[in-house]
Amino acid sequence: MTDLLHIVGIALACSLIAPLLVAPLLRWLRRASIRVWGAVLVLAGVVAMAAGVAGTAQAMFLSDHDLDVVLVVLAVSAVAATTTTLWLGRPLARASIMVTQAAGHLGEPTYDPVRRPPPTAELAAITRALDESHRRLVAARERERALEASRRELVSWVSHDLRTPIAGIRATAEALDDGVVTDAATVARYHRAMVRSSERLSSLVDDLFELSRLHAGSLELTLETVALRDVVSDAVAAADPLARAKGVLLRGEADDTAKVDVDVAEVGRVLGNLLANAIRHTPSDGTVAVTANVSAAHAVVSVADTCGGIPEADIDRIFETGFRGEPARTPSTAGSGDDSPPAATAPEGSQSGLGLAIVRGIVEAHGGGVTVHNVDGGCRFVVELPLAA
Repeated sequence: MTDLLHIVGIALACSLIAPLLVAPLLRWLRRASIRVWGAVLVLAGVVAMAAGVAGTAQAMFLSDHDLDVVLVVLAVSAVAATTTTLWLGRPLARASIMVTQAAGHLGEPTYDPVRRPPPTAELAAITRALDESHRRLVAARERERALEASRRELVSWVSHDLRTPIAGIRATAEALDDGVVTDAATVARYHRAMVRSSERLSSLVDDLFELSRLHAGSLELTLETVALRDVVSDAVAAADPLARAKGVLLRGEADDTAKVDVDVAEVGRVLGNLLANAIRHTPSDGTVAVTANVSAAHAVVSVADTCGGIPEADIDRIFETGFRGEPARTPSTAGSGDDSPPAATAPEGSQSGLGLAIVRGIVEAHGGGVTVHNVDGGCRFVVELPLAA
């Protein structure tokens, strides 16, 4: 038993020499390729085994012939084991190179996913993570391009929309200052045109300010528990004069028992924007209907009109900032003839193309959602808001 322990000690001591010498080498080679690391590790294992066997054989006082045989066997086995192991490890080295190359083109059009399944579970997980990251980067880049295009389009549209009322106010003021018109009725009409242009300008600035708060995440909601019926009835009452002026029938009904936790002013703006939009696009003698009820854990408010429906090409863009679904950006002008005021007057609603984007932002800030779909003869906007706890 003592001799056996002695042999074990000699074999262990001889076998530990190679790992102790290789450890600093691996630290120095920490930036080397996986091929180099594999070769060093294989050699370390083979040398450790050979040293243990050679040391034990020497301690056993073998004859010179027997010791030479053992050493020859060790040498041949070490070369064969090292060569075979390195050859078997080639797929791992190739896979690591392919993963590295794929990572270098992550998110680029030249990205080439690793098509051959990697030989290890770890490399396979890394490959899947790279593919998923590539998809996310491409999607984020597409969103960034779309947002940049939308931003440029918005700047162009808003610049035009700001110039229109400003130019109208200036032209009207100059006409009055130059004495182009003198009779009281025409002067009063010019003054009214200036007021309408200034109101349009103020509405556009308010929309831009609200949109900037939504995009910056700085919109602070003052939540209070209110009856859904009260919110709807207030919005309908505010929009009723606009509907009457255009000859549109405005109807509203709501669940008497439903209560919601909302910022009354902001939700009122949501419904006001939706109603103004529906009335503007509904022809005279048409109908705009507002209904509010409870579905599951949400209060559902729908605004349906008889505008004829939204083109399928536009329905996915309807909530985009600045989108109006019409080629003409200038609001219709009122008046004709020589005494018409030069200021461009705004029809009902700001028509800035920001109203529906603001609607979506406010509703989402409440933890709800808004959708739109075509119905028979028109379209329906559906707003979902969380019920009161």
